[in-house]
Amino acid sequence: MSKERHVVIIYPHPDDESFGSAGTIIKMREEGTPVTYLCGTSGNMGRNMGFPPIANRESLAKIREAELDEACRILDCDLRMLGYLDKTMEFEDKMEVAKHLKGLIEEINPSLVITYHPLYGVHPDHNAIAAATIEALRMIDPDKRPKMWARPVERNYREILGEPDVTYDVRDNFERKMEAIAAHHSQADGILGDMLRKAKLDETVMEEAMEVLGVEDYYVWDFAD
Repeated sequence: MSKERHVVIIYPHPDDESFGSAGTIIKMREEGTPVTYLCGTSGNMGRNMGFPPIANRESLAKIREAELDEACRILDCDLRMLGYLDKTMEFEDKMEVAKHLKGLIEEINPSLVITYHPLYGVHPDHNAIAAATIEALRMIDPDKRPKMWARPVERNYREILGEPDVTYDVRDNFERKMEAIAAHHSQADGILGDMLRKAKLDETVMEEAMEVLGVEDYYVWDFAD
């Protein structure tokens, strides 16, 4: 696979970059490729507040943005916040979001854009930002348009979509991926805290975590569709 000029990752929430593409980001950075994460929202409407709670509804946005800063430091990627409201991206005007993204993509000039699959992202925000990303890329001259990889989250996506076009086995960098996930304390401590703590000590728990998070699959988006 040829080296990318610059990779832009477009997901809606703090932690999407770590759960979904941390291993990919690490490998790209090891190859010397710049990576920029465009994060759609602050994640301020999330239900998890840490375990024990470290936030409330008023403080959650700043806490999650600080956690995201730390995760991006661990992953060695740049970060830009897009400023949309959490859990409302499906209600945004898709073409207005697309115009916003198009401007940023043209400014950064990546050779590859990564986002969720617009039909199999599971969360409405995931599907909405993916659909807007596709429209943004459609508006770019085909000669200048970066390629796009779509990441599905649906549990049985391989049965639906077939074998992925690109698979990153991230087990060599798994501890760093887990470190980036763990940086999202307000979310990971409640969801995965016990597993993350045990995984540092228990090989069986680490193997189980790798089974779920050790591979990052993508499908190359065909703009002729």
